[in-house]
Amino acid sequence: MNATFNIEKIKVGQEESIRPILIAGPCSAETEEQTITTAYRLAAMGVKIFRAGIWKPRTRPGSFEGVGTKGLAWLKKVKVETGMSIGTEVATAVHVYEALKHGLDVLWIGARTTANPFAVQEIADSLRGVDIPILIKNPINPDVHLWIGAIERINQSGIKKVAAIHRGFSTYIKSKYRNEPQWQIPIELKRRIPEIQIISDPSHITGNRELIGEVAQQALDLNFDGLMIESHINPDDAWSDASQQLTPAGLQGIMNQLIIRTKESSKMNLDLEKLRGEIDELDLELLNTLEKRMMIAENIGRYKSENKITIFQPDRYNKIMEKRVLQANGKGLTPAFTERIFKSIHEESILHQKAIMNAVSEPPIKKLTT
Repeated sequence: MNATFNIEKIKVGQEESIRPILIAGPCSAETEEQTITTAYRLAAMGVKIFRAGIWKPRTRPGSFEGVGTKGLAWLKKVKVETGMSIGTEVATAVHVYEALKHGLDVLWIGARTTANPFAVQEIADSLRGVDIPILIKNPINPDVHLWIGAIERINQSGIKKVAAIHRGFSTYIKSKYRNEPQWQIPIELKRRIPEIQIISDPSHITGNRELIGEVAQQALDLNFDGLMIESHINPDDAWSDASQQLTPAGLQGIMNQLIIRTKESSKMNLDLEKLRGEIDELDLELLNTLEKRMMIAENIGRYKSENKITIFQPDRYNKIMEKRVLQANGKGLTPAFTERIFKSIHEESILHQKAIMNAVSEPPIKKLTT
């Protein structure tokens, strides 16, 4: 990509944190007692960064929208009494000003704000001259360019310690998750910005405390740098997002069970290179097969053009999809994966047919070679 990034690793205290960074605390700071008590219990289990929502952007008015600025004093007290770093979400320049005035160490930009370049730019402008970590959640919709744009704006304001938070994406698809992980998007972000740290937010991905451990492990298996997990002294009575919060003891249990996988060693590299070589060969076979398939699609386009047949045939498309899903069922491929693959292949075939049918002069029919 064209953007030049100047990004440094986030540190916890004076030392660079080993993986995984853990940021924990309640969805919302509700009362001083709830905030302080939760913080003490998390500090006792070794948590270094305490999070709590002060301003809560809700979908509809009338819901609990956070205690506001007075809650920042509670966070400041957490910092003084426990030694933990403290962080909260900001959505406006006023939020930034108030948070910095109260000595917050970490700020993050929420998914709704990330989706609005005007709002992100306002926050970026208010951060000029500041040197604290800024974490940027993915936008609500699965758009890696929008995510990168927000990171660029913050980084260009002079903030070097920038990290991304993967909290999943809203979708019309019904699943066990509150927000679909769509792991390919944070992976693509890392491919484009290799130096950026990515922190997983299993609480918002799952919306269900029973699934948090599963998603946290998946994130670590993908070499994410940290976790942001919501923890509350009494989750069932929480004023916001009760079902996705864990007690500090519950969080400790999950952290104890997580497997931290090592990086590749020299011997591992040799073993993996052989397997990766086999994958490279199969990928080339796939590309050659797809090339042949598109050549046939172009020939179909010529036939349709000559006989004035429409490109898209819904009945044929539906039958293909049903058949391919059944065929893939015994090959270890999920229906969702099979549908995505063949949807993409079909869309590419349509583009090839359209190019042929809209051409002024038809090129000769291609013949497959073996």
